[in-house]
Amino acid sequence: MIEALLYYLLLGALAGTLAGMFGIGGGLIIVPVLAFIFKAQGFDPGVIMHLALGTSLATIVVTSLSSIRTHHQYGAVQWAVVVRLSAGIMVGALCGAFLAGQISSGWLQKIFAAFALLVAFQMVLELRPEVGHHLPGRVVLAGVGGVIGMISALIGIGGGSMTTPFLLWCGVAVRQAIATSAACGLPIAMAGALGYWLAGIGADGLPQWSSGYLYWPALIGVVTSSVVCAPFGARMTHQLLSPRVLKRGFALLLFVIGCYLIIV
Repeated sequence: MIEALLYYLLLGALAGTLAGMFGIGGGLIIVPVLAFIFKAQGFDPGVIMHLALGTSLATIVVTSLSSIRTHHQYGAVQWAVVVRLSAGIMVGALCGAFLAGQISSGWLQKIFAAFALLVAFQMVLELRPEVGHHLPGRVVLAGVGGVIGMISALIGIGGGSMTTPFLLWCGVAVRQAIATSAACGLPIAMAGALGYWLAGIGADGLPQWSSGYLYWPALIGVVTSSVVCAPFGARMTHQLLSPRVLKRGFALLLFVIGCYLIIV
């Protein structure tokens, strides 16, 4: 258990930094690493991905708060946009969590792997949405939020890899898009974590110290170090002119993770 807690702390430090830097919520790293650690601990294979996804979202609740605070200090969060997206986001995230409860751990792993590969290719090819559009009305924003929330809950992420490109497409400046996306990660994580908790009540094969599909030792370990590192990552977003090398390195890591999860 002590060795596992050490791994959770290291994972939180990495995920927190990435969350603040790229507005991705850290889930793209947290989920596969948690799944690997859970497997090494001998958890029931039938619930490993569910636990990794639910616990990831729960950690993002705290990571988002820390990251949002730093972005807000720079005045970069567009709160009106966050509010308009949040209603759809929370409904979508709840639905996504309950949907994940009906899908096998193996298929959830493949879904996550496919998404990780898509993000990796997008980052390597530097595909950017065409700028020049305007933010749509409340109804459309709520619908977009619903889609982002549902997919994010299925993948166990804060939704930054979808919210940020959407905001860029709507003409929002890059740093404001990242900051606003980080703020949107909070309702995604809250609703998604709640959904995984409820969906996992009474599930077979859950380990000790879990509530539904939330595993508390991992949650506490990751959160402890991610809270410290998320503001550091957020500051780097505003101080680094070109984090291109970091993004490509992260894309390569996602590519390796995606391929590994498809193969195993």
